[in-house]
Amino acid sequence: MPVAVMASEDQRFLTHHGFDFDAIQSAVKRNKKAGHNKYGASTISQQTAKNVFLWPGRSWVRKGFEVYFTTLIELIWGKERIMEVYLNSIEMGENIYGVDACAQYNFHGKTAMELTRRDCALIAATLPNPRKFSSKEPSSYMHKRQAFILRQMKYVKWTE
Repeated sequence: MPVAVMASEDQRFLTHHGFDFDAIQSAVKRNKKAGHNKYGASTISQQTAKNVFLWPGRSWVRKGFEVYFTTLIELIWGKERIMEVYLNSIEMGENIYGVDACAQYNFHGKTAMELTRRDCALIAATLPNPRKFSSKEPSSYMHKRQAFILRQMKYVKWTE
């Protein structure tokens, strides 16, 4: 599962220190051209800080706290702990939090340890919006994202 979410969400997770400045710069450029669709550049570390320590919503105050907590967890926890907390706290659907709960609910009672590589890629494909996209009843769009993530997983290593 760590490889799938890195392939989908943050391919430079193991090499940055909480902030992917290249992704931030790219998002700023794309958002200048975009209409109502806004592109984000939050790393797994930033998402973990937000999910664990902060409230939902968007504001500059919350973003400031996110920067503070991201810096702290990068300094104190390390990548393995950040990934563990992320995978156990991330929203995976309506009232479904964590990979194990997602596996049990969407994959016929499987545990997270029983998920296949394809299952992991399908779950990761939902992460832009797990309330909109489902790994239980995936659309053709979700299958396309799953295939893309499976290809990307070949290039991601889960070692510090």
